Amino acid sequence: MDTRSTALLLLNLLHLFPHISAREFLSPGSSLSVEDSSDVLRSPDGAFTCGFNHISQTASVFSIWYSNTAEKTVVWSANHLHPVYFRGSRVTLDADGRLAVEDYDGRPVWANNVTSSSKAKQAQLLDTGNLAVKGQGDIILWQSFHSPTDTLLPCQNITSATKLVSSSRLLVPGRYSFRFDDEHILTLFDDEKDISFKYWPNPSNDIWTKNRNAFNTTTIGVLDSSGYFLGSDDLSFKAVDWGHGVTRRLKLDYDGNLRLYSLNKTDGRWLVTWMAYPQTCSVRGLCGINGICVYTPKPACACAPGHEVINPSDRSQGCIPTFNLSCDGQEIFLKLPTTDFHGNDLSEHVRVSRYECKKICLKDCNCKGFAYWQGTGRCYPKWSLVGGVTGSAVSGGSIYLKIPKTLRVRESSIPHSQPFGPRYVPNCSAKSENFTPDFGDQPKSSQSGSQSQYLYLSYGFLLAIFCVEVIFVALGCWFLFGMEGKQLIGVWPAEVGYEMVTNHFRRYTYKELQTATQKFKDRIGCGASGLVYKGVLKDKRAVAVKRLADINQGEEEFQHELSVIGRIYHMNLVRVWGFCSDGPHRILVLEYVENGSLDKILFGSERLLRWSERFKISLGVARGLAYLHHECLEWVIHCDIKPENILLDNNLEPKISDFGLAKLVNRSGSNKNVSRIHGTRGYIAPEWVSSQPITSKVDVYSFGVVLLELLMGARVSDWASNAGEEVEMVFGRVVRMLTANVMLQGSQHLWLFDFIDLRLNGQFDRLQARTMVNLAISCLEEDSRKRPTMENLVQMLVSVDEASGVMQ
Repeated sequence: MDTRSTALLLLNLLHLFPHISAREFLSPGSSLSVEDSSDVLRSPDGAFTCGFNHISQTASVFSIWYSNTAEKTVVWSANHLHPVYFRGSRVTLDADGRLAVEDYDGRPVWANNVTSSSKAKQAQLLDTGNLAVKGQGDIILWQSFHSPTDTLLPCQNITSATKLVSSSRLLVPGRYSFRFDDEHILTLFDDEKDISFKYWPNPSNDIWTKNRNAFNTTTIGVLDSSGYFLGSDDLSFKAVDWGHGVTRRLKLDYDGNLRLYSLNKTDGRWLVTWMAYPQTCSVRGLCGINGICVYTPKPACACAPGHEVINPSDRSQGCIPTFNLSCDGQEIFLKLPTTDFHGNDLSEHVRVSRYECKKICLKDCNCKGFAYWQGTGRCYPKWSLVGGVTGSAVSGGSIYLKIPKTLRVRESSIPHSQPFGPRYVPNCSAKSENFTPDFGDQPKSSQSGSQSQYLYLSYGFLLAIFCVEVIFVALGCWFLFGMEGKQLIGVWPAEVGYEMVTNHFRRYTYKELQTATQKFKDRIGCGASGLVYKGVLKDKRAVAVKRLADINQGEEEFQHELSVIGRIYHMNLVRVWGFCSDGPHRILVLEYVENGSLDKILFGSERLLRWSERFKISLGVARGLAYLHHECLEWVIHCDIKPENILLDNNLEPKISDFGLAKLVNRSGSNKNVSRIHGTRGYIAPEWVSSQPITSKVDVYSFGVVLLELLMGARVSDWASNAGEEVEMVFGRVVRMLTANVMLQGSQHLWLFDFIDLRLNGQFDRLQARTMVNLAISCLEEDSRKRPTMENLVQMLVSVDEASGVMQ
């Protein structure tokens, strides 16, 4: 045998050695060590390997990766949030099926969630790349396919209980996720600190434009072995090399783009065969706040003029301004051609001039600039500059950035794409002269004398108009403030109620609310309907100021709706003191409630709600809803009852908030049906998705969920995620269990102690607890006709409260 043949044989033996030393399965009581690189599990076909992946010189993560690729390609990770030391760490399988990753000191940093009590037989890495813990009879007790990280493999399902989360090369979780939204549509999210934004499919499109099917009874998506993906919402796509015999993976990359990869077996490298965004810069927030994505020709991040990068090593974190906007009228606008910042619009205006758009932004201290489309007259003032992109994709549109007059900007600092030019590098040593930006409203210095003369005439004409406007404003102020303090004349005794409304429910100007909130400085809450700020009015009254989003009514209809809401008053409803309908602004002025929302106390660890307080809250919420349903001047349903919308005052008296938004947001013409699904997943009644008539019974269903959460002290969605099931399935199982248990007699009622929040240590009223369980069961009936009314619920709760008082 010649030397070349001997060398080839040795190489083949070295290649086979890891396969021989690798394990086929992990038995109970055994473990994998971090020190030994050959101490791994391998799938029967050798395609996948499972073991410790060294992400740095001293840190390791228990992972699954492809065995035969040019670069190690990780498809799943267990302890990516808590890497372990590269010596002394291990992963162990216990007899009960618990698979745990332990650090060098024996401290567990990750463990699987085994829901069965069966004894474990083994842990095995399957040919599909799925790590499965099997029990007797090959029953799967746990599997990695049910908790994906950033990758979906062929034959692996994505459901409402799972999601993909982007991660860096060091497996650090990113801010992007791919999951089902509240409408059961597979969606890409930009998960920022306090709120998540949808960016794919385009959230501004309706369901038909998206070519999706919302509110299916099942939520599932799967990539098959041929490279074809199909979701229950009708999302479908396939690889350009569609067909069998190709190794594939679907990954949510760190840049927020969802890509389908195919493996080139010749060189072991991956090829992109489908992607959600052909142009990566279109991904929302790719360059962070105040950052702009440019093509150079590859995508790169630059800062908006007058801003500097937060972290030079990670430009996706965005930029911070080097100036302060004083909002004193000393601002100008810098034009950024063919540039846009996606979303975060204060308002939308159509067929307006650029001058009018500029005036709108100048009047609003929260406006950071505006986007303007020449030709169509579309105007979008911005409250935040996120999702910046420049290039041909923004043809016809430009951003006008609000900056101080004193700020001088170099022309070289304006980002622009160079798809065929050199790679973008910030030019920190540019010697170009400072320049005055083209604001569109100023003449060029090279204009002719006749143009200058015309300009002076124009200015004279505008000055005359301005003087007339000043006179009218002065007369208006005299009329308004001169009448202030005078008593109403001719108000009859029967009109005392009207006098109360005029004194306590009033219209505020935007400037008044700016002053009350110190320019919307102290934000105390946010939700789908808008942001909430704390404020103090001139009479020293603390208020919550809510800036509404997606309010599309005309001025007259908006004020009519609010006039109805303003006359609604109940101790268990948050008082609406007034409103602002000033230009594009739609704002509610609400009663400020000291202790915040129920969810922070009920699910938090700062304070434990006693049983008497929980019962008091349930009764108060029931009374508030009964008032809305049966005693109001107009028929009102809340549509989004949940702990976040139940506020607690100093005495822990509950007050329902946002009760008027169902009327204000996309209200249909009929008071018997609502045109669009309202509510939050886990609290939505079945009739929302089954085309049945929407009545006040949707609030009854949501109230039943809140009752269960008050009893258990835990969130229903957490039960579902812990069980790895959909919320509806968990509801069905819990209701069936409770229905069976309430039929038990005598000592068999011990189940109640296990069901009620264990933190109470059994300190609760048995009669009240059983009644609340029975009421929750009746509220959660799928057939809305079988649910009680809120009046019935109040009567039941009051009667059991009185009975408990007598017994004590």
